[in-house]
Amino acid sequence: MNLAIDAFYGGHVEMPNPGFRGPAAHTRRMSDAHLATVYDEALRFAELMERTGYDTLWLAEHHFQREGYGCIGNVPLLSVHLAHHTKRLKFGAFFNTVTAWHPLRLAEDYAMVDVLTGGRLRFGIGRGYVAREVETLGGPLLDDSANRDLFEEQVEIMLKAWHEPEFAHAGVAYRVPADVPHMFDDLVDITLVPRPAHLPVEIWQPITSTKRRGLDFMARHGVKGVIAGGTAPGGRAEQAAAVYRDALARAGRETQLGEDLAVGFQIHLSDSREAALLEATPWCEEHLKGLAPLGRYPQLSEAQIQATAQGEAAYDAGLPTIHDLDAEGTWVCGTPDHVRDHLTGLLERLPGLRRVFIQTGSLGVPPSAMRADIEWFAQDVMPEFAAA
Repeated sequence: MNLAIDAFYGGHVEMPNPGFRGPAAHTRRMSDAHLATVYDEALRFAELMERTGYDTLWLAEHHFQREGYGCIGNVPLLSVHLAHHTKRLKFGAFFNTVTAWHPLRLAEDYAMVDVLTGGRLRFGIGRGYVAREVETLGGPLLDDSANRDLFEEQVEIMLKAWHEPEFAHAGVAYRVPADVPHMFDDLVDITLVPRPAHLPVEIWQPITSTKRRGLDFMARHGVKGVIAGGTAPGGRAEQAAAVYRDALARAGRETQLGEDLAVGFQIHLSDSREAALLEATPWCEEHLKGLAPLGRYPQLSEAQIQATAQGEAAYDAGLPTIHDLDAEGTWVCGTPDHVRDHLTGLLERLPGLRRVFIQTGSLGVPPSAMRADIEWFAQDVMPEFAAA
């Protein structure tokens, strides 16, 4: 089996007092100097993963997150820096927030990094989920339909820019090129300069719902899917893999379950299951505090979401616990043998799966603890799958 093993670092920094007993997420403030440690943290991830045999370090684009949860504003730019300090490791975006960009500027940045790094950048696309980011930078988010329409048009423009020597586009949001004279003629087409050296561009996108429009868009354009969490038997990961496979079939491709997907879960290793779950508890709580108010836990009631910012009251609100998330395979906590067994079962249930990531960027996990797990996994778990 040719299995690529990756990790995802979302760009959060070390923070004091994680968990419900710590500060409410929206009240956290970090100094400029501490927020800037994200670049050193990312370099430590890259150097460690290069040394221990991982395939790709995935990073997340975020803006204005003074709380310290996401401090990387430009994944392609940071990837160039990290590539200078490594020789083999690849880098990618889970995800570039497309609706916060002009699509041609993002296409140019990717193409430039592809050339400069010799093809070591993977391209990920997302519609965004933080209104403070997307709406401030000029894209719609609160209007989901407008967000989807804009996103799809932007992706189509980037695909044209990369794969066609000269191109034009006339859509709802964009007219490319501008209707202006150039030198001796009217401008009718344009060229991205330079285009990527490695074509076709491989694109990855999260699968967060089973809506047919989004899945068919991915299948039509050859976009690969990313599924984070829900990796227990019969869980959300398998369900999402099935609807993605169905979309590929509608586009004329018959595939194995798991093919063209990256599937991941958040690990924490310790000498026992009990110790791992206990250690991960405040990190899980911090993750809930940071993401529940942004709508990332749609199953929660408004009262439960409010409770995440109310300290001790959170423990009586019926919120998901680390035990719940571990049971569903969003977290996998325990000994190396336990994590190895979980991954083995996942690969058996998704026979086409060839890419997994063993950190999903959980906001509350100290980057230093994530790296410790990455190194331990590489030592005691990864060799079995590398041999396979």
